[in-house]
Amino acid sequence: MSLLDNCPALVLNADFRPLSYFPLSLWSWQDAVKAVCLDRVNIVSHYDRVVRSPSFAMRLPSVISLKEYIAAARRPAFTRFNVFLRDRFTCQYCGDPFVSHELTFDHLVPRSRGGKTTWQNVVTACSTCNLEKGNRLPHEARMYPRRQPEQPTSHLLQENGRGFPPNFLHHSWRDFLYWDSELEAS
Repeated sequence: MSLLDNCPALVLNADFRPLSYFPLSLWSWQDAVKAVCLDRVNIVSHYDRVVRSPSFAMRLPSVISLKEYIAAARRPAFTRFNVFLRDRFTCQYCGDPFVSHELTFDHLVPRSRGGKTTWQNVVTACSTCNLEKGNRLPHEARMYPRRQPEQPTSHLLQENGRGFPPNFLHHSWRDFLYWDSELEAS
């Protein structure tokens, strides 16, 4: 792994908001340089590092913005990750937060009893609660989800994702990740 691999570019939409907060929209330095050369992005901020070829030298971009706006999908894909993100990585039965690899999902109406795998019938659950509920309906197990499950909007998933910053944040990214956050009155 080269030192340049530690130089991803934060990708902003044309409105200067990240394409995605969780996972954070990042491109490799190679993809960012290619997009600059193809005139598809604007460079907003740079790293101190330079890449060179025999006829070209360029400071690596740390923040880029797309020249054309990409509208967010109105209906997010139904995936395990998006269910966890909708439920903020929190078991809907015990209310405890978990990392994604410690979570599963539970069908409120079990599939063996005619339940479907849909936004409205699936909630995030820890393994302990999922085993305890088993093949029962919520009222039979006396285990009710903290929130009634529903299909989230892309906006809701983006807002929830903002609560889970990545481990690495380059200082040049901070203004673009939280610039539209509500300020606290002092």
